[in-house]
Amino acid sequence: MISLPEIMAFGGVVMLGAMSPGPDFAVVVRRSAVSGRGYGMAAAAGIGLGVFAWVVAASTGVAALLAASSVAFTVVKVAGAAYLLYLGAKALRAALRKGGAFQLDLPDPGKKSSAAAFLEGLLTNILNPKAAFFFVALMPQFISEGAPPADTVTLSLVGLVGTAAWFLAVANLVGALRRVFARPAVRRTVDGLTGAALIALGVKLAVTTRP
Repeated sequence: MISLPEIMAFGGVVMLGAMSPGPDFAVVVRRSAVSGRGYGMAAAAGIGLGVFAWVVAASTGVAALLAASSVAFTVVKVAGAAYLLYLGAKALRAALRKGGAFQLDLPDPGKKSSAAAFLEGLLTNILNPKAAFFFVALMPQFISEGAPPADTVTLSLVGLVGTAAWFLAVANLVGALRRVFARPAVRRTVDGLTGAALIALGVKLAVTTRP
């Protein structure tokens, strides 16, 4: 049975990984700034579920198969890069779109429900093959061969809670500044910056090779 110090150490490493700038962060910031904290929190929950899935995949060997198979890696890489480019293009289009003042508490026209924001966060995380390498390298430090399933479930929940907690904090912080982001010029700036970041991350992922 995994010990409490090991659980805390695992949670700390996962949270440090979540805090690293990347597509997850860009998605939560844009969702919170453009559509409101509720939508940002939904995206954060989706990212947390993605981490849960990656921990389970790494513990059961599925992630290792992805990391070892060039075909599987390429498929996930291309899908992930295409999705980031799609999100980035939508954000840039919104930045270039002209119109009246942005109204508070109205979702972005392209995302009309918290379920859509949740799916956006989930897909952004789950279609990132770099997560496979991260957890394939991390899990053997905490899960030994023949470990009980309860250990996998425990670490999966720790990964979900820790990641979601960080991005929920980000969503609430950005959401607290909603009136600032409600200004059309500020909103277009956020759309432009996050759109450019997502496109750059998509291109970077597209040219990524297996370690």
